[in-house]
Amino acid sequence: MRKNTTDQPGQIHRLTLDSAVLKTNMLGDPTNRIVDVYVPAGHDGRGLPLLVDIVGFTAGGPAHTNWKNFGENLPERLDRLIGAGAMPPVVVALPDCFTKLGGNQYINSAAVGRWDDFLRDEMMPFVERKFGCGGAGRRGLFGKSSGGYGAIAHALLHPDFWSAAACHSGDMAFELCYLPEFPRLLRKLAKLDNSIQNWIEAFYAAPKTKDSDLHDLMTLAMCATYDPDPSAWLGLRLPVTMDTCEIIPERWANFEKWDPCVMALERGPGMKRMKALYIDCGDADQYNLVYGARRLHRTLERQGVSHVYEEFADDHSSVDYRMDKSLPILAKALAA
Repeated sequence: MRKNTTDQPGQIHRLTLDSAVLKTNMLGDPTNRIVDVYVPAGHDGRGLPLLVDIVGFTAGGPAHTNWKNFGENLPERLDRLIGAGAMPPVVVALPDCFTKLGGNQYINSAAVGRWDDFLRDEMMPFVERKFGCGGAGRRGLFGKSSGGYGAIAHALLHPDFWSAAACHSGDMAFELCYLPEFPRLLRKLAKLDNSIQNWIEAFYAAPKTKDSDLHDLMTLAMCATYDPDPSAWLGLRLPVTMDTCEIIPERWANFEKWDPCVMALERGPGMKRMKALYIDCGDADQYNLVYGARRLHRTLERQGVSHVYEEFADDHSSVDYRMDKSLPILAKALAA
């Protein structure tokens, strides 16, 4: 199903990294992590820019190196784009950052783990030493959905470390994408004595995973990420009341400070030092993310932060084809 079977395939190297910084995670998640690394055909990696693919909720980096029906996996996409001259050769790292709560936002959390530190302080030096790639001014990251959130959050937090970033349909405008999910979650919890622990244990014991349950697990993952409570089971607490779904101001404030639309008000100008910044979202995104993307875009415009912003006619699902737009922009900027 590859679009061009004549492209010379790059190599996938499967590495493992035993993380020290993840040992503090409250979920009991393993610290030994797979990192798949793509090296383009005809190269050993030395001197090439390094991109990091951080994936969306329910996935891990190795999912993007798996065979894909009716389409391309990421290495095949890179083979095609590099082979056609649409982008210069790059090394791409695909770390496994999956968690017991189904995903990751790639920031540090007392509950979920120190994933920001894992990416920058452990995984990147590990890959750069082995392949002689990346380094200051030649590092970038990209992702979609939760991965898109991670990409823009890292760009806002660490523009001195990352020189390029692409955010595809990333989580933002939290009151629009997260708050609407809580009523359904509360109805589920009410059937199990309003116990988060009972619900999660039932989720794992069930013979079949329902899509609606995955959405509720994601909501809990956001709670553990943005507002962890180290004294609670798995660090989990809600930003709303159990009976009336009213916002608890001090809890929700901890969510809001991680919203890219809020973060950009103070941190946006720091991204002026980056070589490339790409943001896009479907105009029919079913999680309302396009409204946050527009807010972020307008904030960055006012601040004079150079970036590419695009909206496209689609929703949130199956939009990996948008990487044909972003990857050449990142790779060319880092190779210059």
